[in-house]
Amino acid sequence: MSTPDFFRARLAHLIDPRHPLAVLAQRMPWPQLEAAMAPLLKRSTTSAEGVPVVDLFGAVPVMAGAPSPAGRPRLPARLMLSLLYLKHAFNLSDEALVERWSENVYWPFFSGMEHFEPRLPCDATQVGRFRTAIGEAGVEEWLKATIDCAVASEALKPDEFKVVRDVRRKLGAVVSPLTLERLGDLLARAERIRSQKPKDKNKLYALHAPEVECIGKGKARQPYEFGVKASFAITHARGLIVGASTFPGNPYDGHVLSAPLEQTGILLQDVGVRPTQAVVDLGYRGVDADNPGVDILHRGRWKSMSQRQRRWLKRRQAIEPVIGHLKADHGMARCWLRGAAGDALHAVLCTTGFNFRWLLRAIACGAIRAIFLRLLAWPKGVGLGASAPWRGWIEALGDMIVLRGRSFGLGQA
Repeated sequence: MSTPDFFRARLAHLIDPRHPLAVLAQRMPWPQLEAAMAPLLKRSTTSAEGVPVVDLFGAVPVMAGAPSPAGRPRLPARLMLSLLYLKHAFNLSDEALVERWSENVYWPFFSGMEHFEPRLPCDATQVGRFRTAIGEAGVEEWLKATIDCAVASEALKPDEFKVVRDVRRKLGAVVSPLTLERLGDLLARAERIRSQKPKDKNKLYALHAPEVECIGKGKARQPYEFGVKASFAITHARGLIVGASTFPGNPYDGHVLSAPLEQTGILLQDVGVRPTQAVVDLGYRGVDADNPGVDILHRGRWKSMSQRQRRWLKRRQAIEPVIGHLKADHGMARCWLRGAAGDALHAVLCTTGFNFRWLLRAIACGAIRAIFLRLLAWPKGVGLGASAPWRGWIEALGDMIVLRGRSFGLGQA
């Protein structure tokens, strides 16, 4: 009798049984989930009808439309359900999910595997097809299993599902005044969320962060953003951020220009420079009197601008990719710090990270330029400079590096 798995170690012997994922694998109601998914994953059958086919020997009925016993069987339901759990728990794409599954010993154990498989569990497209097959009813069963597991493992008591009025009835029994104040604040926010209407003003959007506002973006792909309004100032030619501030309460853009200009002046006081011109969008028009000594350029003054000022105004869009990099590369899209003070700190910290990367690129560009300038200064007829093709190639690259260096403000070669 063949025993191909005799010399293979089981996953249960390779992992720590106290790991949360290993414990959860033992406590999830997998039999109930598989039984609930069985009707949803049942293969559809079609009625078989005879189709007459005429050949040299006459009409012969041929059966068509009957389900074939051949074909690839479905993957285990527990495996696909586990993949869906892990995908949404760790926020992974379908491709990254199956790749990470093949590199982690805990994930196959959670999926019901006995031995480690150094291969992909399935094709990435099968995850999406399974999700479509189970539909909304299957997803609700999927969610219900997590709630049942939380109650069965005593991580959550059934009494905690009671409504707010039961909590209010028991507030009098709370001894600590500080606890009573905190619970009262949370209950007031919960009641505010429950009673607010879609058209109400000053709505509460987050229970844990009451300072969050709904900010209209006016874009088709993202009409609104939820957070706190932030303002950034960058240098006109080089794109270095010289100011970052937040404004709780979603104020009008034109009313907050003085604060970023003041902050920029303070940050640049050791450099000996003060902002005298600000290139802004149309939302900042009409605030010239509130900012004396600063020439504010926007599209509303296009006819009265000089050619030089119009060229400056065309550079205003340069701040948009800077904001995009702040969100995508430096964590500006989500603030994990608490309160309005945390929002202000987060904006400045993300800006500091952007400037740090900017400095690294500038230093790298300057070092590369210095290397090629030395190669260009290599005497002809000696070593590498003796070859005409090599020297032409180096001269071309040297010109490119010089131009790149100018874009970073490194001076002229």
